[in-house]
Amino acid sequence: MHKQAMTSLNDFAEQKLAALDAMDLRRQTIVTARGAAQSARRDGRDGISFSCNDYLGLSQHPAVKAAGIKAIQDYGAGAGASQLVTGHHPLLQELEQKITRFKGTDAAAIFGSGYLTNMGSIPVFAGEGDLILLDELSHSCLFTGAQLSNAAGLTFRHNDMDHLNALLADHRKAHRNALIVTEGVFSMDGDLAPLERIGDLARHYEAWLMVDDSHGVGVTGGGKGSAGNIPVRMGTFSKALGSYGGYIAADQPVIDLIKNRCRSLIYTTALPPASAAAAIAALDIITDDPGLCAEPNRKARLFADQVCLPQPAAAIVPIILGTPERALKASRALAEQGFLVTAIRPPTVPDGTARLRIAFSAAHRDEDVLALAGAIRKLARI
Repeated sequence: MHKQAMTSLNDFAEQKLAALDAMDLRRQTIVTARGAAQSARRDGRDGISFSCNDYLGLSQHPAVKAAGIKAIQDYGAGAGASQLVTGHHPLLQELEQKITRFKGTDAAAIFGSGYLTNMGSIPVFAGEGDLILLDELSHSCLFTGAQLSNAAGLTFRHNDMDHLNALLADHRKAHRNALIVTEGVFSMDGDLAPLERIGDLARHYEAWLMVDDSHGVGVTGGGKGSAGNIPVRMGTFSKALGSYGGYIAADQPVIDLIKNRCRSLIYTTALPPASAAAAIAALDIITDDPGLCAEPNRKARLFADQVCLPQPAAAIVPIILGTPERALKASRALAEQGFLVTAIRPPTVPDGTARLRIAFSAAHRDEDVLALAGAIRKLARI
C-alpha cells in the first residue's frame, strides 16, 4: 500500500511537470557562481550577469563581506532562536536603528526575507471585515499576505488611479479598515508607482498605504527609495544592499503590533548575525556615497539609448517577447555570447508577456552594457 501511494504521488508530479514542459514553463535550479563586476559562471561558461538584483554590487564589496565574517567570529553563524526568545542579537538591534534613521521613521522590524515580511505583516494590518486593494502587478508575496488575511481583496489595474478611485468609492464604506498595497519600483517592468496620487486617494478615503520598495531602496531617491507620506515602508536587504532579509519601517505603535502579532516574525528564527552585519555595512556605504546609487539608472539609460527603448525609470529594463518559447530562445542565444539574462515566464508575469528582464548594477562596466546592447540588437528578429 505504501509503495502504491508513493507511485501515485510520482505519477501526479510527472503529469504536472509534463504539462509545464508542453508550455515551456518548467523551471529548474542551475548552479551559478557569482563574482566581482557581475561576473558569473554557469554550465561551465563564464559570462556577465544581467539578471541579479545586486544593483550596487555590494554583495561583493570588501567592507560588506568583512562585516559578515567578523559577525560570525563575534556572534556565531546563527541567531539561535526567534526574536522574542533569544534571537534579537545586538547586530539585529543595531540594524533596526540603522533602518529607522535611514527611512526616517520611529521604528523598524526585521524579518528573515522579503517574502516573510509581506506574507506576515499584511494580515496584521487587515482581517475579516477589512478591505485590501492591490496593484495587479504586485509581487506574489503581497497577494499571499492579502489571501492569508481573510480581508476582502480587490485588484486595481496597474497604476490606474481612476480604477483605484472607483474601487474605493464603491467598496470603502462597506469595510471597517482599508489598506492599499503597491510596489515603489515594479520588479518585472521597472516602472514606478504614482505614490503621490495613491497617497492622496488613501487620505481621501481614510485608507492606509503600504509600499514594497524592495527594488527602489539603493536605486531611487538618491538611495533612500520611494518618498512621500507612506505609513508602512517595506524593503529588503537582499537586493541593492547585497545581503539578506526584509524589514518594515513605520511608527512605533505599528512596529510594536507587528512584533506581537506577526507570525512570520514571531515563529521563525531571527536573521543571522552575518546577514545583519552585512546589511549595516551596506547602509553605511550608500549613505556615504549617494553617487553610487545613481549608477544603475545611468547604465539602464545607456542601454536603452543603444536599443532605442524609452528611458527607464529605474534599473530594470524589460524586453517583452510574448511567448515563453521566444524568451527562452533569446536567453539561450545571449548565454552563448557570454550574457546571463534569464527568461521570465508566466506565472511570474502575465500570459503573453514572457520577457527578458535586464537588471543593471553599478558594478557593470559600461563596455559590458554596450556589448549586451549590441547582442540584443542582433536578436531583434527572434
